[in-house]
Order: sequence, then structure tokens, then C-alpha cells
Amino acid sequence: MRALLAIWRAVPSLLAGLAVTLEVAGLVVALGLLFGVLLGVTLTYGPRLLAWPARAVVDVVRGIPILVLIFFVYYVVPAIGVELGNFPAAVAALTLFSACQVAEIVRGAIGSVHRGQIEAGRAIGLRFPQVLLYVVGPQAVRRFLPPWLNSVTDAVKGSALVSLVGIVDLMQSIQQVIGRTYEPMPLYVLGALIYIAINYSLSQGSRALEARLRV
Repeated sequence: MRALLAIWRAVPSLLAGLAVTLEVAGLVVALGLLFGVLLGVTLTYGPRLLAWPARAVVDVVRGIPILVLIFFVYYVVPAIGVELGNFPAAVAALTLFSACQVAEIVRGAIGSVHRGQIEAGRAIGLRFPQVLLYVVGPQAVRRFLPPWLNSVTDAVKGSALVSLVGIVDLMQSIQQVIGRTYEPMPLYVLGALIYIAINYSLSQGSRALEARLRV
């Protein structure tokens, strides 16, 4: 009974924290998709002057733990004169990591399209941007979406780390409530169930989309 009462009293705080978590995840997914597609196209078709630095950035960022990347952006970037609050710093770090993950997915999806499709598009008079948009893009997107949806679940899970730089997200809300109620077990279980519900829904959507695109 005491545990249920603690959970009931924590609901408003947890809902507010959940809203912040979803906001962070939504921004990271949207911005990561935008910059990731640009990076992926640059890796595949960009000139060496752009492709090599893009490859270096992707390889370095993907080799850094997300927590280290968040702390780097939060503590080191302001030291060189770029002032960031905790929310922009956390979103920027997670977006950078997400964009590099998406870039590799885009590169693989584009690379799976036979080069003969590009040559056929050029043969009928399409310019290269038109070939990407009308020939390569529709074929690559079928291969891109399922793994990208899996990366979305990673973004949701990674958003839990923003609590370490003072953002009151779902995890931070849980910790604050625990500090008032001294009931850690039911609150951590509830938090885990919330994350599981979000990621399970995304996983089911990914499977359904993959099955549909396979047909």
C-alpha cells in the first residue's frame, strides 16, 4: 500500500519528466535524421575534400561513449567560448551521435542500390540530384527505414543520460521523488516499464514496417 501511494503521488512529477524525455528524444531524432542523411550522402557521393572529413567525424563520434560525448559538449565547448545551457548541450551531443549513426545507415542503404540504376537515370537525361531523389531514394528508403527505427529506440534510451547534466527528465524526476519518499524500488520499476512501453511500441512499428516493405 505504501508503495502504491508513493507511485500515485509521483505521477504528476513523472509525467512532467516524461514530457521532457519525449521532447529531447523528438529533437534528437528529427535533427539526427536531417544531419545524418546529409552526412550519409556526403560519405557516398561527396568529393574527397568533404567525404574524408565526414568519414573522420563519423568514425570518431561513433567510437565515443554517449555519456563522454555529453560531458564533452557540456563542459569543454563552453571552455572555448561557446556558451551552451544544459538542454542545448545535451541535445547537441545526442544529435551528433544520432546523426553519425544515421549516416552509416544511409550509406548502407544507398550502397545497396545497384549502380546500374544511377546509370539508367543519367541515360534518360536526369541530373544527379534528380537521380538521387527519383531513382535511388525510393529504393534506398525501403532498406533505410527498419534500421533507422531501431536507432530511434536508441535515442529514447540515450535520452535518459541527460539527467546527469541537470535536466529534469523522467529519470531525474524519479530520483527526485525517491529523495522525498524513500521508495526506490517501485519508482524505478515504474520508470523501467515506461521506457519499455515506449521502445516496445517503436519496435513493433519497426517490425510491421519491415514486413510491409518486404512485400
